Amino acid sequence: VNAPSVVVARLAEAVAPRIPDFDVNLLFVNATHTHTAPEIEEGHYPEQDPNVMTPTEYQDFFVERVANAIVQAWQGRTEGSVSWGYGHAVVGHNRRISYAGGLARMYGPTNQPDFESVEGYEDHGVDLLFTWDTRSDLTGMIVNLACPSQVTESEYYVSADFWHEARVEIRRRHGEQVFIMPQCSAAGDQSPHLLLHKAAEHNMLRRRGLTERQEIGRRIANAVDDVLPLAREEICSGLPLAHSVRVIALPVRMVTRAEYEAASREYERWEQERPAPDDVTATSCRFVMMKRYERVMKRYLEQEQNPVYDTEVHVVRLGDVAFATNPFELFLDFGLRIKARSQALQTFIVQLTGTGKNAISCYLPTAKAVAAKSYGAEVADNVVGPEAGQLLVDRTVEMINALWPEAT
Repeated sequence: VNAPSVVVARLAEAVAPRIPDFDVNLLFVNATHTHTAPEIEEGHYPEQDPNVMTPTEYQDFFVERVANAIVQAWQGRTEGSVSWGYGHAVVGHNRRISYAGGLARMYGPTNQPDFESVEGYEDHGVDLLFTWDTRSDLTGMIVNLACPSQVTESEYYVSADFWHEARVEIRRRHGEQVFIMPQCSAAGDQSPHLLLHKAAEHNMLRRRGLTERQEIGRRIANAVDDVLPLAREEICSGLPLAHSVRVIALPVRMVTRAEYEAASREYERWEQERPAPDDVTATSCRFVMMKRYERVMKRYLEQEQNPVYDTEVHVVRLGDVAFATNPFELFLDFGLRIKARSQALQTFIVQLTGTGKNAISCYLPTAKAVAAKSYGAEVADNVVGPEAGQLLVDRTVEMINALWPEAT
């Protein structure tokens, strides 16, 4: 889901002595939120079969390889240039469905009489930053779009999801040496799953002979092809480069007495469940749900002593482009508010970025979503709420615009 802060801390510790001229305080790591990846932290799932790699073992495996990649990249720096551009690809869709009566449902059906609308906006923009060598040959690109990579779910293999197909297709068109770095923009209420036009979309997949992931890869590659010739005409070097880091104290979402009591009832209900010993799925579900409601109860008891959630935000300026991080599954509207007020020509929002001491993955919903309830907007899913989301927007915009003094 994300890059936990403990992993970022371990990476910083691993690379600091190997590349002393690199400031590890400026390191941030983002995830694309695939649902087919190893677990990297203990305690989220019950103990597995002895033959299964533990989260601690995977974390060791991960840190060693990513640290090596960081060192290799830093030591292998060469002169080059960059360019940027903006395209479009239909990948993400708002996954919250609104019904008569004001309630919403994640992945709710749309073919019933009380269906009213899709709750929120969709952003099909693709922010692209290209890298070039001294001969102006393409070496890589950052591809930033508002959708987690979750076409494939609940499978027992490791996959980058649609980013694999995107990489394959882009490299087929532009060379195997091209590096593709994906970033997930604000997309807490987005997913690649189809809730409307399903039959028509699947019919087109059949006609093209493509899987859903291959089709998304094709769309992303088409966006690259649309922008790349224009970006090639404005390759730049000697650009402004600045990196700002700030810890923002966000107010926590307070758990009400009613929410505490509801969580207590749910905890007791799941505690009484007795799945068969060999039913791994049911055992895991019980464990996860008990943890979910246990966290709510713990927050209620401790929230007066811990009323704020310190959130580390990084903002980078490179030429006309800004990158702005956050650790949340940030609902799309917040990302759009930042982009709309940013002085940068293009603003790459990078969610699920592990930084600081407290970075954890949790949804940050809009007020509209909280009022409509459902998964992602419930108190169990949020450490902070809509008010914190707006404060995050305001402070991030301040940080971005401070790096554009010429705009004022």
